[in-house]
Amino acid sequence: MRLEWGRRVEAEYRSAAITQHLTLWLIQMGASPDLIDDGLRIVKDELVHADLSHRTFVAAGGEAMPALARETLGLRGPGRELLELAVARAGVEVFCLGETVAVPLFKVLREGCTVPVARRALDRVLRDEVRHRDFGWALLRYLLALPCAPAVKQLVVQELPQMLGRVRRSYMPPGARGRVTISEEDRAWGLMAGARYGEILERAITRDYVPRFGEHGIDAAAAWARAVEMQEVPPAAGHGGEVPAPEP
Repeated sequence: MRLEWGRRVEAEYRSAAITQHLTLWLIQMGASPDLIDDGLRIVKDELVHADLSHRTFVAAGGEAMPALARETLGLRGPGRELLELAVARAGVEVFCLGETVAVPLFKVLREGCTVPVARRALDRVLRDEVRHRDFGWALLRYLLALPCAPAVKQLVVQELPQMLGRVRRSYMPPGARGRVTISEEDRAWGLMAGARYGEILERAITRDYVPRFGEHGIDAAAAWARAVEMQEVPPAAGHGGEVPAPEP
């Protein structure tokens, strides 16, 4: 459980840095003050989550944390791309996808958690994740009301299969479906079997992604089918099987 809580410290700290960078972009593009305020609040949330996760890591016997790669603590600049498109790319992948599936994920993690320090961490994370999810969808609605809305929608439609593919690799890595049980001790510390991650993601596809993207005329079911197809078709000779990540 130490390793898992150590990974959560890193993930929460990285989320704080990425959200801070995204909020800077919102300021630069003159976005809604409400969105900017929400973004700044999320940064503070993520830092609290990192601290609570670190306390749990230490309580589980963890010691020194490995240094985070600084180049992962932020977003790459848009270059010549319209800033609103870079914001859309990051907002959809990090919040509409990542934070949306995180809500049911942390709910399940919390259900079996009985160790007090871990339970306090998961209580706080679950409470905040709902607001983080809502921020992502509010941001997408805002972007789709701007003059650049057609370009934003085109970007989401084109890149959603790759984004979903990355989420799928994270939640459904090879062999995960076979890991259906964990020890009671791990469960008490807020862990769950690897197979549950994929189950939670698949439910999120139908319950959240499809209807929420559908409100904007974006077919998430087709994007998911394409993501699965891209990962299950063997790569051509001389080519790798990974889809290159776009530069957010």
